[in-house]
Amino acid sequence: MFALSELWAGGERQGSYKLLKPWWEVFMDYLLVLMLMVSILAGTLLLSRDGVVCVPVHSVSTMEPMSESVFTDAKQPPGSPAKGRRTNLDFQQYVYISQVCYHEALPWYSRFLPYVTLLHTLVLLASGCFWFHFPLTSARIEHFLSLLAKCCESPWTTKALSHTAKLDTRFSEAEQVRPKVQVTSSYKTRKSSLDSGTDSPLLAGTDSASTTTQPSPCPSTLSTCSTISARSLKEPVLPAQVVPDGSRPGATLDRSDREQARALFERVRRFRAHCESSDVIYKVYTAQTVFKVLKFVLIVSYTTPLLGSISFSHVCQLRSHALTGYSLFQCSHSLSSVLRKLMQAYVSLLFLFGLLGVYALFWIFHKSLRQYSFQSLREKGSMLDAPDLHNDLAFLLHMADQYDPLLSQRLSVFLSPVSETRLLEESLERRWGAERLRSMITCDPQGRSLLQLVALPRLPPALFTLSQLELLKLELIGDAKLTAQISNMTALREMHLYHCTASVEPGALQHLQEHLETLHLTFTHATEIPVWVYSLRGLQELHLTGRLSSEGGMGRGWALGSLRQLRHLRVLVLRGALQKVPGELSELAGSLLKLEVYNEGTRLLVLTGLRRLTGLAEVQLQGCQLERLPSALLALTGLRNLDLQHNSLRTLEELLGLQHLRRLSGLRLAYNHVLALPASVGVLRSLELLDLAHNQLQNLPSALFTLRRLRRLLLAGNLLEELAAEVGALTLLSELDLSANRLERLPKELFASCVELRSLNVANNSLGSLPAGVGGLTQLSRLDVRGNSLEELPVELGCCVGLRGGGLLAENWLMHTLPRQVRDVLLQSGSSEPPSRPNSDCFPAFSTAQWSFHSALESRI
Repeated sequence: MFALSELWAGGERQGSYKLLKPWWEVFMDYLLVLMLMVSILAGTLLLSRDGVVCVPVHSVSTMEPMSESVFTDAKQPPGSPAKGRRTNLDFQQYVYISQVCYHEALPWYSRFLPYVTLLHTLVLLASGCFWFHFPLTSARIEHFLSLLAKCCESPWTTKALSHTAKLDTRFSEAEQVRPKVQVTSSYKTRKSSLDSGTDSPLLAGTDSASTTTQPSPCPSTLSTCSTISARSLKEPVLPAQVVPDGSRPGATLDRSDREQARALFERVRRFRAHCESSDVIYKVYTAQTVFKVLKFVLIVSYTTPLLGSISFSHVCQLRSHALTGYSLFQCSHSLSSVLRKLMQAYVSLLFLFGLLGVYALFWIFHKSLRQYSFQSLREKGSMLDAPDLHNDLAFLLHMADQYDPLLSQRLSVFLSPVSETRLLEESLERRWGAERLRSMITCDPQGRSLLQLVALPRLPPALFTLSQLELLKLELIGDAKLTAQISNMTALREMHLYHCTASVEPGALQHLQEHLETLHLTFTHATEIPVWVYSLRGLQELHLTGRLSSEGGMGRGWALGSLRQLRHLRVLVLRGALQKVPGELSELAGSLLKLEVYNEGTRLLVLTGLRRLTGLAEVQLQGCQLERLPSALLALTGLRNLDLQHNSLRTLEELLGLQHLRRLSGLRLAYNHVLALPASVGVLRSLELLDLAHNQLQNLPSALFTLRRLRRLLLAGNLLEELAAEVGALTLLSELDLSANRLERLPKELFASCVELRSLNVANNSLGSLPAGVGGLTQLSRLDVRGNSLEELPVELGCCVGLRGGGLLAENWLMHTLPRQVRDVLLQSGSSEPPSRPNSDCFPAFSTAQWSFHSALESRI
């Protein structure tokens, strides 16, 4: 035998499934239990006591008329013998007739109807929980229930809802004081700010007297977590205040609780994406309900007519005359009345079951169950940013609402982006306190205090307490929101934003407009440039790195007039794929002094926008694939430095046009394909720096050596085989780079006249010797002779005092060709004393260099 509980356990194996059972499903389950009990009771009675009692019926021809005395027993005198018809049948014959007539005369529904109803009840019972066990739906339902349980048990849920309840109370009290007109305008303002999420209660600061109710240490059931503490709703709410470095009063979450809450946010996000992709649960439940209604119609359609056919007496006609002497019998069914009443009760319960099924169908098709909105929570002001849900997740929440509407409210905490943001803020406050941030501060090459934050979800609030920070670098920050508290960072002058979505509050923008001087932005497309950047009226340097669209000048982010507020901008650096110099730069004609364009190998086709920037003093156009000197440069009469490195220049015939640039002092043309330097270079009388490194020059024109003001001449990486003696005319030359050429000798005039030379690089040539006149370069502090064919170094290098301490760069074996005293002088530090000096009054007081040089000469003689 099996117990009734075992049958019932098959319909609901897990108690958590009751969360998805609406009230009609609960009633239907109870009705099924009653129907099952009625069917089992009727079937038990049939098995144990069912049967018929039959008596023979005499034929009419043999039947004698009955006297009235048979039916009027009252007229019989007491003690008289009983009278009736004798059948001449013994007991065994009666038993036989009753058994045969039970199967022959009794209709099937009188014998098997309880069993049939039992089978129908079991089918209905199984169909009621089919969607819990169907392979395509059971996994999702179990996952949903486990997530719902974790959402209810999470301490973050209790804290978020308590905080929201307090803010709702605060808003309701404020609205009671305000006039109606102000309430309406406030509602419109709050509604318009939903996208940014700044008006949501979850973003507000924690109350100064926080009374967040902590959950039970062992929340085993959902019911213990589905009740908000009434005490937290009745306590007074104080104005919000900011407590730095996470030292907020009241209950807070520990690290494990925060990590579990963050993991739960991710699980809910993935489950939502999975469930909203299909509506299989909705379809299975609808099909299950339709099946139950059709089953109800089927059972009622054939059971109801049969109830009237269950009778007490039956006529049984058998072919048993040879055995009993009778062929017609009158039989009575003893359980017919009980069976009829039980079946009537069963049909009554079935009618109630069917009505609930029809109501369920009406609820399914009348209400949009594949769409779920948190409109009720939004009207209360609790979860203004909870998103609408679709398909299976929406259906499951509709079912959970029939059990307890508070369950969806707890789940909405982990669907709310603002709730997740507030959790991240709290985590950042704990993990990134002011002490940790101060320990990460370093110094840049200029000696400024530097802090770099990489791959954080948000900016830690403690960052805005670093009042001495001068340079801030933010890289891959998910939501870099600069609040009004940035006004505490009074020393901040430079900021770097690498692929950060930065937003600025009005108070923070005013502070940046007054104090920020340098801004570096790295982005993917120009549309990612924040709008507030164009309003930084105090900005002096702006560096933009990213792909700059050629349509509309600089892309959609560069609207006409957007640069007008940058009145103090002095330096503009653009790193991206430009096809033309944007015309919007003319807005900066009165202030811009330096323009740098690094085009990453994209051809810069149009440069007419430079003509309007007449105030430019320095222009760098690198990687722009320029083949000739742009004519637009001729309009820049105030130009001092021109940098055209890393282009495709082949000829410099346009140098003659640069004679109008009378202030041009620096010209960099390195890393091009220049084959020859024209004689027109002599017209650049103000030139002090000329960089022609890494080209294809084979000789130098004499006009080059007429540039009397030239101080730096860089000719590395060319094909020069000879350096003309006219180089001695460059008396102010302080740096000469001739490395990676084909020089075999150096002219003596270089060492005789260029006495101001401080750096000489002749590495990787074919020099066989160095002239002895190199000793006359007393200002020389760096000499590189590596990679040549030298056999020895001249001893006169000892006179070059500036080469001491590593200023001479040569092979080790070549250094050993020098006398030991000279070598020691060249290798020692500039501030060290000579290695040995006689301590006697008879020696003259020579300097260190003179003493070492004379010692070397004496040893050589």
